Amino acid sequence: MKRIFVFLLLMVSVFSTQAQKKKAKPVDPKVYASTITTDDLSKHLYIVAGAEMQGRETATEGQRKAAAYIEEHFKSIGLKPGNNGTFQQSFPVYKDEPGSSEVVVNGKSFAANTDYIPFTQWNNNATGYYAEVVFVGHGLVDKEVDDYSGLNVTGKAVLLLDGAPTGFKPSTPGFRGSNSMYGKIINARNKGAAAVIIAGTGFPRKAVTNGGNMYMNLYKAEQYPNTFIVSDATAKSIAGEAWDQWVTAGKSAKVAGSVLKASVKLSYTKKTLELSSSNVLGYVEGSDKADEWLIVSAHYDHEGVKNGKIYYGADDDGSGTVSVLEMAEAFAKAKAEGKGPRRSVMFITVSGEEKGLWGSEYFSEHPTVPMEKTTADLNIDMIGRTDTERKSADNLNYVYVVGDDKLSTELKPISEAMNNKYTQLVLDYKFNDPKDPNRIYYRSDHFNFARKGVPIIFYYDGMLKADYHQPTDTPDKINYPLLAKRAQLVFYTAWEMANREEMLKRDIPLN
Repeated sequence: MKRIFVFLLLMVSVFSTQAQKKKAKPVDPKVYASTITTDDLSKHLYIVAGAEMQGRETATEGQRKAAAYIEEHFKSIGLKPGNNGTFQQSFPVYKDEPGSSEVVVNGKSFAANTDYIPFTQWNNNATGYYAEVVFVGHGLVDKEVDDYSGLNVTGKAVLLLDGAPTGFKPSTPGFRGSNSMYGKIINARNKGAAAVIIAGTGFPRKAVTNGGNMYMNLYKAEQYPNTFIVSDATAKSIAGEAWDQWVTAGKSAKVAGSVLKASVKLSYTKKTLELSSSNVLGYVEGSDKADEWLIVSAHYDHEGVKNGKIYYGADDDGSGTVSVLEMAEAFAKAKAEGKGPRRSVMFITVSGEEKGLWGSEYFSEHPTVPMEKTTADLNIDMIGRTDTERKSADNLNYVYVVGDDKLSTELKPISEAMNNKYTQLVLDYKFNDPKDPNRIYYRSDHFNFARKGVPIIFYYDGMLKADYHQPTDTPDKINYPLLAKRAQLVFYTAWEMANREEMLKRDIPLN
């Protein structure tokens, strides 16, 4: 009897081992991709990009309503909270409410907007009284050009001409180039100036009615000098009769600096509000590779309300947001039916993208999953319409793909294989060209994952000239069948990467 019992135990063990060795039948992802429907995408988008959300500007009530809607959806489909037991990851936001300002020259007060405007973006609470002002020409510092040469401006106010002489080309183009306002302020700070006065154009100017500057970096190692853009007449009151000559000469050549004797008061006040915003995170737990991760992301914030008009942001990036909601539901359904992914899949909707990729930057610096164990980030920012620069005769069954060849040699083949097998979209690599002047690779949330070494793909529909960042980016203009097809492509790619045997190789250095 004992021998028979031992024999039976051995037979059970053999059959059990054979069953374990037998491969499970592959799951057909089409079943779950089919749950990403035009009706569901439309239903979500008319809410996310509806009037109640007030344009979803970061750190506003509209953004908080959108976050609550996304969180409730994640809860309803059974996702687990992605931030240590909660669905939202908060981060600090600061907002300046401008107060008063003064520009007084030799006892004469000048009027804001008529004679000058303070540069509210970088100015701090300060009042300076200067017995002299240093004229520094155009204030250019670039390679062999240094308009500060021979001048001591430490702790002083500097006055400078707008722009640059004809033919000058900055070594670094863009808003931080040496001939830009930002570049000139940075150069003045580096030279030790306490205040900057830039002669501008277009006065009198219309009063700015925005709610104040928002930013994340309240504490800085170095502060910028307070800056005032002034009219030609205001600048002349400081420089005297020589000003007209300097303006004329400066159009075509460098103008020598000079120390000006003038009594100048520059004053600026503001109130800083401490606010917050949040990313919304939920995940589907993996099976045998649960400690490895795939991230699917989009930003849910937009431009808010300006001059009484709502900037709905249906395509930018309501389309990406609702695609994440639908993909999360598809993965959650598979999990509930016992066919979930091998790796854990984190679904992240971030805010602050329109302010400067704030939410994704905060997540990348305070990750709730290990970046070294994250196989990839699939990021979506605008996939609901067609590029206005594509001609009607062009193939409109497309999506722009960016970054799939940047960090892993394995990523692009997977992306193309999934598209060929399931969706047959035209994968357009126009914006993936390193020489593309739009530099799209650096302009959405995927970049904050890429800079941490995580391979990425960015999905994008292109340039919407008429409606981009306008109140006219509304849900009724979305091509929902095309949106569904593009979202399904991302889903299939995510499915493959969440279930393949190995994480993606990281065999290309970040450029």
